[in-house]
Amino acid sequence: MRKAVFFDIDGTIWDEKRQIPDSTKEAFRKMKEQGHYLFISSGRTRVFIPDEALMPLGFDGILAGCGTYGEFQGEVKFYHKIALEEIQRINLFLRSLGAAYILEGRYFLYLDEERFPKDSSFPQEMSQEMGEKMLRVTGNENSLEVSKFCVNYLDDSAKQMQLERQLEPGYTVIHRGGNFMEIVPKGFHKATGIQEICHMLSIAHENTYSFGDSTNDLDMLEYTAHSVAMGDGMQQAKAAAEYVTTPLWEDGIYLACEHYGLI
Repeated sequence: MRKAVFFDIDGTIWDEKRQIPDSTKEAFRKMKEQGHYLFISSGRTRVFIPDEALMPLGFDGILAGCGTYGEFQGEVKFYHKIALEEIQRINLFLRSLGAAYILEGRYFLYLDEERFPKDSSFPQEMSQEMGEKMLRVTGNENSLEVSKFCVNYLDDSAKQMQLERQLEPGYTVIHRGGNFMEIVPKGFHKATGIQEICHMLSIAHENTYSFGDSTNDLDMLEYTAHSVAMGDGMQQAKAAAEYVTTPLWEDGIYLACEHYGLI
């Protein structure tokens, strides 16, 4: 029976240096031999997912932007973006708080370097990685194409509470540790993307599997019939998963695939 298997990227497929264990690559190869569907399921928006590093591993499709975008065999199946007037309103609100933030879309990422602390290397690292796909927010307010956003830094707890109160009616705020918050329109998360893809492919729920390591994987881990948390992942992910495997560099994906008979 053909299964659909969904993988987070960061901390699950690869480490902070984008290194992928050979055992993970071997697990993907064996799953493809068995005829299973393999999907990336990432908080990253589509523009921030490097095809050359990941697609040759055998992925059939991509769920990106925490369920706001889906593609199968290179064809876009859905994309839910935030209305321009709404993201303009949010942009002004984030500026009023003095937040450091990045707006994320299908084609571009938007960031103003001066909003980040002077000792932060994040803006430079993102600019080097994204090149012409990284634009400034300032000057592009009338053409913002965004499906989610992240607040990377907010300098006091009162402002953080104000942000959550203001955004709560329409957005889910995912705390990723420290001051880092990932913010997604309500009604969208990794599980909704999985639902759409599985409905399209007529994959029964009992044949769904997910692998993740952090708080933005919780919906996915709780939704799929079978779920795996990486042994070096966040405790919240381990609590949500059906099975906790070994760490990424201790053959975590390969051993979990063996455990479930996927290879």
